[in-house]
Amino acid sequence: MALKVKGKVWRYPGFGGWHFFTVGKRTSSRIKSTMKGQLRGFGSIRTKARIGTTEWSTSIFPTKEGTYLLPLKASVRHKEGIDMGDLVVVRLEFPSWNG
Repeated sequence: MALKVKGKVWRYPGFGGWHFFTVGKRTSSRIKSTMKGQLRGFGSIRTKARIGTTEWSTSIFPTKEGTYLLPLKASVRHKEGIDMGDLVVVRLEFPSWNG
C-alpha cells in the first residue's frame, strides 16, 4: 500500500541539523493502527519513500504528538533541490501493508 502526503520540510535545531518531514496526525494514526504488528525499535516503521524521482528505503519514527517523522537525507534533498521550508509531496510505500 502506498500513501501520498504533503507538508513542509523543517530542520532540527540541534547538532547535525537533520531535516525532516512530518506526516499529518490523521495519516499517522492510520499508519499506526494498520502497521501495529510491524513496529520496530522506538516504534519505527520501515518504508520506501519517494520525492520527485528519488526513492529510498528508510523508516518513519513516532513523536509524542502522535505524528511520524521522515528523516530526509542530504543526498535526497540535494538531488531534488529541497531546502528547509519547502512544500513537498512524499510517497510512502509499506510493502507489508494489506490495508
